[in-house]
Amino acid sequence: MQGKVIFISGIDTDVGKTVATGMLAKKLMLQGFSVITQKMIQTGCRDISEDILLHRKIQGIELTEEDHQGITCPYLFSYPCSPHLAAKLENVQILPEKIQKSTALLSEKYDYVLIEGAGGLMVPYYRYDTTMDYLAARGYPLVLVCSGKLGSINHSLLSLEVCKQRNIRLQTLIYNQYPDEDKLIAGETRAYLQDYLALHFPQASFEVMPPYAFTTESRSS
Repeated sequence: MQGKVIFISGIDTDVGKTVATGMLAKKLMLQGFSVITQKMIQTGCRDISEDILLHRKIQGIELTEEDHQGITCPYLFSYPCSPHLAAKLENVQILPEKIQKSTALLSEKYDYVLIEGAGGLMVPYYRYDTTMDYLAARGYPLVLVCSGKLGSINHSLLSLEVCKQRNIRLQTLIYNQYPDEDKLIAGETRAYLQDYLALHFPQASFEVMPPYAFTTESRSS
């Protein structure tokens, strides 16, 4: 029996999805499940995915055999930009079949495979193919990360509307409390999104991610 696959994305880049992925992995591990994380595409680093490194740090485990083999990050590019541009600069075509094959290998061994996307939901990885296209074609449940920053309501509602149009099953909306730049805006954003979710996505849960000990997430996509 294959493990369950969950996709983690965000309303924007640098919204906290790497930390959220690591914390969700840790939570499931504490419940007794075997869990591995996967980075769909990583840009802005070499050798080992920086986001995978942070996942493992949060999980409290060493890099796995699959990490060293590149299975948990099938595409790694050095330039810190959108995947489609990073791949273009290195004359590489990103093949969704390669990413899915890595996921399948991981799901044979682990109870849960948590896939972290690159950037936001509509980030392109090849010409006009986006993360949303990849997610919609495979039907994975989605954990979407938002924040209390100014503009988050707009970005969140746009992302949720697209999920509804593309029949994406929203499992959880995670509200990231970091950075807490304006308590008035953050408080209203949190309350607004929680009410909106209850009205329009009653099957989904709303979770608050506490400020994490690591105050900076990987700046790559």
